[in-house]
Amino acid sequence: MKLPKSFYSWTTIWGAVIAGTSFLLIIFTMIIKLFFPSEGGDYLGLFTYIVLPVFLIIGLILIPVGTIRKMRRDKKRAVQREVKFPIINLNDPSQRMAVFIFIVVTAVFLLLTALGSYEVFNYTESNEFCGTLCHSVMEPEYVTYHSSAHARVSCVECHVGSGASWYVKSKLSGLYQVYSVIAKAYPTPIETPIHNLRPARETCEECHWPQKFYGPRFITKKHYLTDEENTEWDIQLLMKTGPQHSALGQSEGIHWHINKEVKIEYTSNPKRDTIIEVKYTNLRTGDVRIYKDSEIPDTSVSGEHQTRVMDCLDCHNRPSHNFLSPSQFIDNRIAAGKISSKIPDIKSVTMDILVKEFPTVDSAANYISARIEKYYKRNYKELLDTGKVFLDSAITAIQDGYEKNIFPFMKAQWSVYPNHLSHIESMGCFRCHNNNLKSDNGHVISRDCNLCHSIMAQGQAGNMEYAHADTSMAFVHPFEMDDWKETACTECHQELY
Repeated sequence: MKLPKSFYSWTTIWGAVIAGTSFLLIIFTMIIKLFFPSEGGDYLGLFTYIVLPVFLIIGLILIPVGTIRKMRRDKKRAVQREVKFPIINLNDPSQRMAVFIFIVVTAVFLLLTALGSYEVFNYTESNEFCGTLCHSVMEPEYVTYHSSAHARVSCVECHVGSGASWYVKSKLSGLYQVYSVIAKAYPTPIETPIHNLRPARETCEECHWPQKFYGPRFITKKHYLTDEENTEWDIQLLMKTGPQHSALGQSEGIHWHINKEVKIEYTSNPKRDTIIEVKYTNLRTGDVRIYKDSEIPDTSVSGEHQTRVMDCLDCHNRPSHNFLSPSQFIDNRIAAGKISSKIPDIKSVTMDILVKEFPTVDSAANYISARIEKYYKRNYKELLDTGKVFLDSAITAIQDGYEKNIFPFMKAQWSVYPNHLSHIESMGCFRCHNNNLKSDNGHVISRDCNLCHSIMAQGQAGNMEYAHADTSMAFVHPFEMDDWKETACTECHQELY
């Protein structure tokens, strides 16, 4: 088989070698993934659908480039040509073979390009691509995602959503993120992209229909005190998510904030943790109220402050990446039985340990183990003989809680990524409901606890007090405290760390 003279140049030959080798490697890696899907992990997909196709395309580009350059060189050397353009003569065996090869290769290439493009799309949309390809950089988000209520919802359903425009935006943003990882230009911790997220009505509301009736929700929270007995202190709340009756729609309750007849706008700092003005508009009546914080002068409002229409994410800001505080993940593990509440002082000792900062997860794990064993060897020596199994289990659970919620390398933890769905360890609800935001006609955004929930029971487990009928109890702090109504919960709870 003879090929045209213009093919015989080093550029064309190297292009053919690169394209051919890349093509064979793509076929080989696709066969591996077909018969051994668990082998290779995400890197095999990266090479199969992204890296090798790039080399294949480079090789295919080099072939015509080399051919054109060869033709031009031949022309400069006065190589005589009968015509300026090639004549296709299928009666010529060499030309017939060249055309046949071109058609077959082009058809195969187009077929594989279609399959490859589909696989590239699926691969770049996968959770593994989003969470594991960058390893330590995205580890905090990927780990907390698997512990969330949205663990079976793919990353792109929230971060990208449907439609071509947001898909293109996400890929362009991804190019900069790839550069940041390669050049190590990313910040630690990574800022939450709250200003670049798609509106909740285009993502969250695809599953959570806003007009759906959400009645009051009954929840029980278990807490364990830092005393010798790890006293269990429970509180049962009736969360007023919606009204008592579905016929009232969203006219009452927490989800009143997204009532279709109401529009709430607020002005805040870039992190949205300090709100200085709220504008309420009744779309049905046209009534407008503007609430301003009397303690913040108008002159303090700068260009950094932003005004936005309130939606789901202003309260549910950590729906899939919630970093629990040490107190929370220790309480959860005691309630689940992974840490025995019978181990004296275990909550107190653990909290003393977790107030420290560690350079790595391994150093934290080693310190947790050594410190706990040393404490109980000194103060409860008999426990090492009779309850060593329970103590070892507790150590493992504490280490696991740390590993899944605190990430020293990226400096990621609960204090950096506060959850606004509460008011204990972040301002959350109290960003607006603080009694400071007032309108000109005297309306106040109240911080009355009963606006959002009713306390139905509280107290020490086994000796709880209960509310009567439809009444609500006044909150009783586990420790004697008379001024808890005058201060925000965070003023004490954040100081614990």
